[in-house]
Amino acid sequence: MMTPALPTSRASNDRTAALDESITAWALAARGGDPDAVERFVRALQRDVRRYVAHLCADPQAVDDLAQDTFLRALAGLHSFEGRSSARAWLLSIARRAVMDSYRYAASRPRLSDVPDWQLAVELAQPCDLPGFDDGVALLDLLATLPDERREAFVLTQLAGLPYAEAAEVSDCPVGTVRSRVARARATLVDLLAEPAAPAAV
Repeated sequence: MMTPALPTSRASNDRTAALDESITAWALAARGGDPDAVERFVRALQRDVRRYVAHLCADPQAVDDLAQDTFLRALAGLHSFEGRSSARAWLLSIARRAVMDSYRYAASRPRLSDVPDWQLAVELAQPCDLPGFDDGVALLDLLATLPDERREAFVLTQLAGLPYAEAAEVSDCPVGTVRSRVARARATLVDLLAEPAAPAAV
């Protein structure tokens, strides 16, 4: 059974801020050519980028490619990173652009499939025996019911751990809009979690 997420504690926020400072320092050092800093920067944000891309992207098979594309773009553009925002916010902005570019590219090309039921083929290709898999699927199903803007705001702040100001920067909207979207997303998720489960068909 899933329970609503509890508000993050001050200690948790302090840890996230300290980690963000370290990641930003690694990005700045990587910009200067430090190979160890490049590796630390990539490792520290790999999971966040993949998770964010997965929530933006409708094609689960494209997530790894888009995450890799994000890091390739970031490493190629490190010379322009000046540390005015956190490296996490900067990288997630790049991830967002990578996903949007992939949508534009896909929209300009015809869709071909050599499998009659391509949706079933995609579902069968997903792992289903991992610990916590069912809860993860349930969370994805709940998040999928949210409007795109609310889902993005919720994922950025509640899953990726970005401060509201940086989430606003990534989403290119005012901070108040992000706060409103997160509040509405939480309310919707709490309502969905409170709904009684449908009886199983006999």
